[in-house]
Amino acid sequence: MARKLIIDGKEIEADDNISLLQACELAGAEIPRFCYHERLSVAGNCRMCLVEWVGAPKPQASCALQVKDIFPNKDGTPARINTNTPLVKKAREGVMEFLLINHPLDCPICDQGGECDLQDQAMAYGRAAFHRFKENKRAVEDKYMGPLIKTIMTRCIQCTRCVRFATEVAGVPELGATGRGEDMEITTYLEQAFSSELSGNVVDLCPVGALTSRPYAFNARPWELRKTQSVDVMDAQGANIRVDSRGLDVLRVLPRTNEAVNEEWISDKTRHAVDGLRRQRLDRPYIRRDGKLQPASWADAFAEIAARVKASKPERMAAIVGDLAAAEEIKALKDLMASLGVVNLDCRQDGAQLQPEPRQSYLFNTTIAGVEAADALLLIGCNPRWEAPVLNARIRKTWLHGNLQIANIGEPYDLTYPVTQLGGSVSALQDLVAGKGEFASVLRNAQRPMLVLGSGALARRDGATILKLAAQLAGSTGMIGPAGAAAEGGWNGFNVLHTAASRVAAMDLGFLPGAGGRDMAGILAGAGTGEIDFVYLLGADEFDMAYLGNAFVVYQGTHGDAGAHRADVILPGAAYTEKDGIYLNFEGRLQYGNRATFPPGDAKEDWAILRALSEVVGKTLPYDDRGALRKAILADAPHFANANMVAAHGGADPAIWDAIGREGQIDSATPLSSTIHDFYLTNPIARASAVMAECSRLFVNPSKAMAAE
Repeated sequence: MARKLIIDGKEIEADDNISLLQACELAGAEIPRFCYHERLSVAGNCRMCLVEWVGAPKPQASCALQVKDIFPNKDGTPARINTNTPLVKKAREGVMEFLLINHPLDCPICDQGGECDLQDQAMAYGRAAFHRFKENKRAVEDKYMGPLIKTIMTRCIQCTRCVRFATEVAGVPELGATGRGEDMEITTYLEQAFSSELSGNVVDLCPVGALTSRPYAFNARPWELRKTQSVDVMDAQGANIRVDSRGLDVLRVLPRTNEAVNEEWISDKTRHAVDGLRRQRLDRPYIRRDGKLQPASWADAFAEIAARVKASKPERMAAIVGDLAAAEEIKALKDLMASLGVVNLDCRQDGAQLQPEPRQSYLFNTTIAGVEAADALLLIGCNPRWEAPVLNARIRKTWLHGNLQIANIGEPYDLTYPVTQLGGSVSALQDLVAGKGEFASVLRNAQRPMLVLGSGALARRDGATILKLAAQLAGSTGMIGPAGAAAEGGWNGFNVLHTAASRVAAMDLGFLPGAGGRDMAGILAGAGTGEIDFVYLLGADEFDMAYLGNAFVVYQGTHGDAGAHRADVILPGAAYTEKDGIYLNFEGRLQYGNRATFPPGDAKEDWAILRALSEVVGKTLPYDDRGALRKAILADAPHFANANMVAAHGGADPAIWDAIGREGQIDSATPLSSTIHDFYLTNPIARASAVMAECSRLFVNPSKAMAAE
């Protein structure tokens, strides 16, 4: 229902359920605010958003009033709202003066300087001529909030954005306020670290510099930084980010708003693992001689690889794609291996039992935004809080504002929302497929049920059978509906939650075993027995290198991680901030990463390395630039032309789902558990980060940390 208002002389029609502040902005008025935030509950603390409601005895806080609260005049004419009258100006100046009573004059040394809401609004609404308060400013002791958040609490204006974020979005109610009036202070529970994977977002929310980034403290001013729009690769969600760099160094990563993917949140790993980009980097080729890695030239490294390739046979060669690879280098490596006749390929280094067809069988089909429409959710072998923290916040949001019932099969985790634990083994899933249990009827009766299948279920020997059971459950409970059914465009509640940013692109490009080829387990088994004697690792570090036996290993990557330690030849590549690249997130959304800095030393872009290598081995790839390479990608997978789009719903045919997975023996004795055991140390960049190491020490292994101290 809509209601007419006259705002600054302009008549508009606004929805009853929006705030008066939003209605004013629809009319083109600028409303200052500190405590109000679109994604948080209304607090009405700061009073900066005062407006004049003609006829009301005093100015009104526009954030705390909804349009439906604004009744018409006695004569039936629409209510008049003024935002720029002398009365409003005087009221806002008074509020600003009040907020600045105790705020220190330390803008020159504040990390928020240049990006500070208080600074900006003080220029517009501050009283430069005089102020009425002569008392000494109060001082507040700084609080400890962990290794990521620096506090200067004297600057705090008690807007409580951080408190509301912690409670409502992060689901970790560890921030709160003590005292009243002038004695009010924001603090953590028992002054412990703020233990959320999303804690860094409070720095973005703080409007006054009371909370700033501890790792970034005193590093740079915003106007010194080059800002590059890109996408995150720390998990498979593909959060939209802005990379701020100076020279060759990435100094910080900030979120970009994308309602369909990450709203305006990013995880702490996305934000703070950037110091790992300049530590333990591979900046030149290496060749192992006499058991030791020694620096070499590109020509020598390529010659060594070419000699090994010519000495081996295609059936004795293999290639594995790591978790952070972009589509360009995946395509280049696939084409190079195909030209050599190699069919032992795999992108599933965790051993996930996924199949190339149908495409819906390895996607998050509900979409990230679609989660908000669900009314029943089943988690199978996953921990979304660690595997995709921003997705977990979206699930919590749906539970908080809707009627979402959630159940879990697998190891129980604290997911920040209530979950019904159905059991730890696959037998609980079998019971649901058979229609047993209370939650089976919940799924059947739900309008939009969904399940999330994690790598903890798929990366098992019986992973393909679990995939089959999940598809059967989706078919029997109405998770897959025709177009125009429960949701607009249809509903598909079958979802796979990947943890690797490269996985969907690699699956789409067919980086999988060819006819008679070995998968990940087969490659490792063959390397152990000597049947595989050449293995090419494209940033693959997430498995036990001891399984490679005596095979000749080429490692192309960015850091001195597990793969580099095992390698016989190292080719230094570019990190995600150092190259343009195509990434597909777990819902199949294509997004572009952009280069913010250049690779260090002699390191090169990964696809260019493979192109140069192909020439040396006598199998020159048919593209000389990125444009030609992307055209080759489009020829293999035409949907790569659809940037920032998710494939249309097409899963209503039961035959599609009957073909997913395979029948087999179930291991009921082994419980389902997530493949991620330490959120902060999941990839080479994060493991090279001193900040992530400190977070791991505090939040994942606190007992070890206390024992060491």
